[in-house]
Amino acid sequence: MSWWRTLLNLPPKGEHWADQRRTKKAGRQRPQNTAPEWWSHPDGPVSPTPRQAQGVAAQYSQPQPPNSGGVMAPPRRPQQPGAQPPAGQVPPGAPPGQPPAAARSTGQPEGGTRQPERLRQRSPHGAHAAPGPVREPILEPNQTPWATEPESSFSTWARRFFRGLVVAVLLLAAISGVRSWVRPNTSTTTGGQTTQSGFPADEARAVATRYAVSYLNWDETNPDARPAAIALDLADKLDTRAGWNGQGKQTADKAYPGEVKVDPSGITAVVDVRVQVRAFTKSGRTFVPGPYTWQRVSVPVARTASRVVASGPPTFVADERAALPDNMPGAGQPDDDLTAATSKDAEAFFSAYAESDEKVEAVAAPGAAIHSLNGVVTLDDLESWQVYAGDDNERRATAAVTWDGAGDATLKQTYTLTLRRTVAADGAQRWQVAAVG
Repeated sequence: MSWWRTLLNLPPKGEHWADQRRTKKAGRQRPQNTAPEWWSHPDGPVSPTPRQAQGVAAQYSQPQPPNSGGVMAPPRRPQQPGAQPPAGQVPPGAPPGQPPAAARSTGQPEGGTRQPERLRQRSPHGAHAAPGPVREPILEPNQTPWATEPESSFSTWARRFFRGLVVAVLLLAAISGVRSWVRPNTSTTTGGQTTQSGFPADEARAVATRYAVSYLNWDETNPDARPAAIALDLADKLDTRAGWNGQGKQTADKAYPGEVKVDPSGITAVVDVRVQVRAFTKSGRTFVPGPYTWQRVSVPVARTASRVVASGPPTFVADERAALPDNMPGAGQPDDDLTAATSKDAEAFFSAYAESDEKVEAVAAPGAAIHSLNGVVTLDDLESWQVYAGDDNERRATAAVTWDGAGDATLKQTYTLTLRRTVAADGAQRWQVAAVG
């Protein structure tokens, strides 16, 4: 047998599964006869004893006489001394050639043997019932329980075709799975870690941010520092001066990357970076620092076999204000009655929210996990408070709060809160803050 037939658990060539004999399971209401004389026990199975099984095996191993439709009489036992000889047998001392009296009276043929008598049929099916089915011979040792049969060429081709098709599908699924493990092709996630083409967005942001800081830093008193910093991220064989004429001074301190726009080819991309810079004005031989400003640049990057590199100098992009979208979700329908009833509780909550966790826990809803500002600011005024309609147990609210900061500075902020209805032991009901934000 070939190795691939053994691997696929197939029968030898020229044989098929239908050739194998399978033992049929016994039905629920139809007993299975297992005894050798099953025709004598139609009402249920009879299990032979080991001695009976040996006798049956010996009986069928010997050549059987032809069945003439009746039941053969058993052989006669040897006669005891003094017993009368059976009919048809010559007694000792009788004249030779003279048939016995029984033979003469019954018309049996002369001789030492007699024809076997036929007994009455004891089968429950009647005396004239047809003979039972011929029992199959017992298999010889090492004899297979099936017989090979010729198989048509079409069935052989169809069987091999479908088996090959199944093997091909399984191999294709395995190869596709391994490929997805080695190089996954994921779509853009919320965090923007990878793009649809598999472009390394996180690495592109890191390279573009450092390159933008190096690009916006220069000092004429140390002209070699800028090219050395730019060379860390700029592609090889590109000019590390990146368009600077070697004059003036400027520093870049903070940078924040933004959107990564990948080219359809999946090789190049453009990264949006915002950088905080501080320009210096030369006064005589010294440089006077100016105010901090924010600049927005677009950094081109490219993916190579080993890493992401900057593929050219950045370009400045204007920062412009944008209006809110028209489909902004609304807070809901105002509930003026509940707003007026909870305004004092809201003021007490924000006063405690500015001071300590213990005071917040005393006024917040049971089970709420709200941490205070720990005295960074103090409450100056609760300018506005609005509760919106909702269910009977939870509502949404907004508050405009003015905080007192360091010195005479004040800062106005807007909060969104979740209110929860609580019931006291005496049956009194209150609406308390369950979450901030």
